[in-house]
Amino acid sequence: MSRYGCVVRVMIAPDSFTGTLSAVEAAGAMADGWLRRCPDDVIVQVPLSDGGPGFVDVIEASRGGRLIDVTVTGPLGEPVAAQFLLVDTTAYIESAQAVGLHLVPREQRDPGRTTSAGMGDLVRAAVDAGAERIIVGLGGSSVCDAGAGMLVRLGAIARNAAGDDVSNAMLGGGGAVGVVTTFDLEPARRLVDGVDLIVASDVDSPLLGARGAAHGFGAQKFADPSRVLPVELDALEQAVAAVSVAVGRRPDGRDPAVALGAGAAGGLGFALLALGGTRVPGIATVLEQVGLRDHIAAADVVVTGEGSFDWQSLRGKVVSGVAAAALEQGRPVVVLAGRVDVGRREYAAIGVSAAFGVVDRPLDVAQISGDSAAPINHAGLLADLAERAAGTWGGA
Repeated sequence: MSRYGCVVRVMIAPDSFTGTLSAVEAAGAMADGWLRRCPDDVIVQVPLSDGGPGFVDVIEASRGGRLIDVTVTGPLGEPVAAQFLLVDTTAYIESAQAVGLHLVPREQRDPGRTTSAGMGDLVRAAVDAGAERIIVGLGGSSVCDAGAGMLVRLGAIARNAAGDDVSNAMLGGGGAVGVVTTFDLEPARRLVDGVDLIVASDVDSPLLGARGAAHGFGAQKFADPSRVLPVELDALEQAVAAVSVAVGRRPDGRDPAVALGAGAAGGLGFALLALGGTRVPGIATVLEQVGLRDHIAAADVVVTGEGSFDWQSLRGKVVSGVAAAALEQGRPVVVLAGRVDVGRREYAAIGVSAAFGVVDRPLDVAQISGDSAAPINHAGLLADLAERAAGTWGGA
């Protein structure tokens, strides 16, 4: 039975479902399913990004501006096409366009081999285009090299214990960067001197530790996350720690390794902060740009979602940002996800009223995550889930 028994105004504001649906596609599928059950409800779609995949598209849809094409170094060293958005003198950059997990064929995924060099190409291109402010959206990356590849592409010089220049080794991925003992960042800092560098990260994790770049996010960047051995993550952690020690503190005395967001995008957050960047929550940046609070004020129910609703969702991703904004205005929040890995008490604490997962049904997790060889209609599954949720939260 419907919760309301009348026409309901529904704001649908999901993140992308990584590897399966963009935020725009996810919002459309949710709307289709909801209207099957409640055809008279009023739907407003507001696709979102937390700084990860889709960040530039979401900002461009709201702010306009000029998309600038650039060829950058991909995660495996190959050239890839990317874009950044220039609005007046502000550039919006999306790390996923240069180092995204989607750019690496599944069988070749290995953060020990993937490089962040392409991010250096993107930042340099934005500076060359005259950007006085660069907002970098971090998330959805394939790398875990603490941004060493990016730093070298921006001019930084790496040396080993013998004093040899090992800058080229910094382009070899997370498995190669551990040889560094000193990092001269001054050339890179000069390149971005006078540029207001904003780090919009999807998570607030530090660089090291259980929820850092390696142990917190490293496993999901391998070809088969279920088979990643602890020793592999330990090796990445040691390499990332070596970069951290080599970089040291910023000129202002702050340690970028312990800053919020340092562990985002395989440690790219750390490297950008080391260059003088300021971290802001990625979702907060997007919410401000799209005017989400006004949309929430006009809604009766807020629907959001992402591929996996888990502990990361509670720490600065789209779901937590939407829930916080809706809680301020007393609006219920419904989460639709491929799978739900947090309990009711945990999600209620951030303002979520209900959560629905596709894998509540008899469906293998590999299928909804896109790992199955069999073709899966992900949009159809999400629409079905939205239809089910509308039975409780929609109108008559």
